[in-house]
Amino acid sequence: MREKKIDRFFLIIVFLLVVIGVSMFISASLGILVKNGKIFYSVLFNQLILGLGLGLVGMYFCLKINYKFWRKYSFLIFLGSILLTTSVFIPSLGWSHGGAERWIQFGGFSFQPVEFLKFGFVIYFAAWLSWAKNRVKDFKFRILPLFIMLTIIALVLLKQPDTKSFILITVTGILMLFISGVPVKYILGIGVGITLVLGSFIYFTPYLRERVKTFIDPSSDPRGSSYQIQQSLIALGSGGIFGRGFGQSIQKFSYLPEPQGDSIFAVLGEELGFVGAFAVIFLFILFILRGFRIANNSPDLFSGLLVSGIVIMITAQSFMHIASVAGVFPLTGVPLVFMSHGGTALMVYLMTMGIVFQVSKYNKN
Repeated sequence: MREKKIDRFFLIIVFLLVVIGVSMFISASLGILVKNGKIFYSVLFNQLILGLGLGLVGMYFCLKINYKFWRKYSFLIFLGSILLTTSVFIPSLGWSHGGAERWIQFGGFSFQPVEFLKFGFVIYFAAWLSWAKNRVKDFKFRILPLFIMLTIIALVLLKQPDTKSFILITVTGILMLFISGVPVKYILGIGVGITLVLGSFIYFTPYLRERVKTFIDPSSDPRGSSYQIQQSLIALGSGGIFGRGFGQSIQKFSYLPEPQGDSIFAVLGEELGFVGAFAVIFLFILFILRGFRIANNSPDLFSGLLVSGIVIMITAQSFMHIASVAGVFPLTGVPLVFMSHGGTALMVYLMTMGIVFQVSKYNKN
């Protein structure tokens, strides 16, 4: 199929999200500068040079690589991402923080390998589903492989623990099954089964149980487990319609935990108000709609599922963050895509955008 130009409308959406994200990240990080200038410049370097810089380079190369490459090496990519993620348990490589083992430290740098695992899963599952396209209702070719992959991933992630990433991967996998043509009754059955398993895990995990309790009653422990959601709601509420103004957040100084990370949408709401928060939400809605349009017009089933999986993963994570900060979903600690602190995550997100742009060049119309 003849190559066309990349989808310009999708490019504009991504560009706006990245520009807003970088701007809000710098503003939110000023809360760190007040406390420790050295950490501030380290965080800035990690996000802008390693995350944004390498991410844009990676996006360019992914744009130049034919999407069929990912299908050819999908199993090796998935296997490599699993092995990379399990390496956090190697004493000489793994680095723990706050009781979680989610980072690999190499030299003077650290990164979260789970970001590679998320999209390694999407690539391999898209390849598998496209291969099994004529066996839509066959349990052993569609549903069983997902259970096997999720079981392997669960053994790695729940040990760290990283429940939020496992939930994101699970949701993405189920929706990719639905898009591939698996009957709704099977999807509902899978959803109920996984919900029961996760519910049991949450019940027997104290910190997760506490988060659910905080979600049900945000005022239960305002100085303890409810502190973050209380401060987030104060930030959002004080922003009003038009906000305090860019850079003028008060909550990011000493009040909001991780203003440049877990609470960045609260900072955005405080500084840009309801109008700014709605604009960002609207951009993510456009992101998923345009992404699905690219997937729907893709040249084959694999590329369609690949783009769908990438778009689902990013938007599910983004809306989970927004919902958590707004108090309509339990606090998860997931970053807001293109905005929250995390050089590894930003780099991987931008690389996957290169894949979507590449597929868009072969769209049917």
